[in-house]
Order: sequence, then C-alpha cells, then structure tokens
Amino acid sequence: MPDVTIAIPSYRRPSGLEFLLLAIDGLQTTASVSVLVADNDAQGREALAVCKRLHARGYRWPLECIVAPERGIAQARNALIEHILANSPAEFIAMLDDDEWPTPDWLEAFLKVQASTKAEALHGAVLRAFESTPEDSAAACHGIAPMRGKTGPISAIYSTSNVLIRRVCLEELPAPAFDPNFALSGGEDRDCFERLRRQGRRFAWADEAIVYASVPASRASFGWALQRAYRTGNSDMRVILKHCRGAAEMLPEILKIGGVALLYPFVLLASVPFAHMHAQALCKIWRAAGKTAALLGHRYDEYAVIHGA
Repeated sequence: MPDVTIAIPSYRRPSGLEFLLLAIDGLQTTASVSVLVADNDAQGREALAVCKRLHARGYRWPLECIVAPERGIAQARNALIEHILANSPAEFIAMLDDDEWPTPDWLEAFLKVQASTKAEALHGAVLRAFESTPEDSAAACHGIAPMRGKTGPISAIYSTSNVLIRRVCLEELPAPAFDPNFALSGGEDRDCFERLRRQGRRFAWADEAIVYASVPASRASFGWALQRAYRTGNSDMRVILKHCRGAAEMLPEILKIGGVALLYPFVLLASVPFAHMHAQALCKIWRAAGKTAALLGHRYDEYAVIHGA
C-alpha cells in the first residue's frame, strides 16, 4: 500500500482550499494518505482556520497545516517539502494548488501509471472549471485551455499544478527544491523539474489522473492569456539562463525568438479570419516578448496579484 502525502500551498483562498480538501476526503484509493497544507499568509492564516475546522469535524485523513511566513509560492512549496522530508515516511509526494480539486480516482490513476512506467515524477491532466464563459479568443490559450497528453513517458515537466513525485527525487535534490528567486514571478516549478531532468530522472504523463482548476472571471479573458504568455516566456527564459552551460544551449532559444519575430507578423495577418489561430499567434508573440525581456534583465512578477477566493 503506497504511502502518499498530498502537499498544498495556500494563500488567501479559503473557499478554494476547503473545496479541495473535501474532494481529497472523498478519494477512492487504497493508498495510505496524509495531507499537509502550507499557509503562506502569516497574518490572516485563513488556511490554518480551514484546516482546524475540518479536523474538528472528523476529517478522513491525517491533516496538518503549517505556516510559511515568508511570502512567495517557492517559499511555501519549500516549507512543504522540508516538513515532509523531516516528519513523514511518505514514499510519494503529490502536489496540488488551492484552486484545484481532484476526481475521486485521481490518486489511483497516478499510482497505476507510476507502477507501469517506473517514472519518478508524473504530471496529470488539468481541466478547467470556468466561473464565467471565457472569451472565445482566449479558449485555446495556455492557462485557459485544458492540459491533456498521452499517458506514458515524457521528456520534461513544466509545472506543479498536478504532480506526483517520488520522495527520493527531492531527498537527493540540493535544497531548496524551489528557487526563491522565482517567488512572485512563477517558474520555480519548471526550474525544479529542469534540475531533476539534468539529474536523469524519469518523467511520465498520467492523463487519467484528472484535476479541475477553477478559472475566475478575471482570468478568462484574452488580455489575461496574453499576460500569462508573457510571464511564461519571461520565467522560462530565466530558467534557461540559470542552467545554460554555454552558447550552444542558448542558440536554439535565440533562433526561436528570431523565428517568431520574422514569421509571426505574417501568421497574424493570415490567421485573421480564424479567431483561435489568431489568438494563439498573438500569444506566441507575447511569449517571445517575455523571453526577450528576460534576456534584457527584466523580471515580471505575475503572482503579486492573487485571483479567486
């Protein structure tokens, strides 16, 4: 029977956290499960209050909440990992965000794919639950479109929005697992998995391990999709710059940016009659702009603003 700790960073989303914890309470699994929440709001401590309330009602799984006083998603994730490695025997660590919730068979699906692939880190599908109908032009854009893939081995993982990681990966990764320099910009998850990739860790996609992510109205617009594209490009390039070992590694990225600059103005014109294609082309340009800004030393802190409750 696998031993799994579900780790959840939370910042000022008490309603979302409670909904997530209730979904975890209803998991259909034979695994030994525990849940750890890191409250990243040292003043308000709303996540701590949610956990205390559910624990008092008789929560199904062992539930603990710690306070991560230093603001930042990387700091909250690091507090979770450090606490688990020091206090839990769990063989696996699953990570979810406080605006997500899993389907009942989510964990069993993850463990089944892990057993068949022997992967050391896995990413699952992320479907979207919209509070309001998204703008049509935004529906196919990153962060709004669903994240799906073919179950099986993959070469890289880019986010922690729905992952299962073998404990040994994080035990053997020099601390901190998540770089605090990405605290408000995002990209700390891509950086962590890039480090694991360079260590030779095996990755897999588990498309049957489904979570839903709440998308508030403030994130269902094409303007937000462009902002996310810019931020993703910006943080991705900062990760690349951090790990780049020379010009040979950087050259492909420079060529990609140059290709977008040269070709995508024509793609924009050609795709005007096709709304989704036109929107994706614009997002591609904004992502390249974010990468260019990072090359020039600019950092974009998207997570200075929190969406949803």
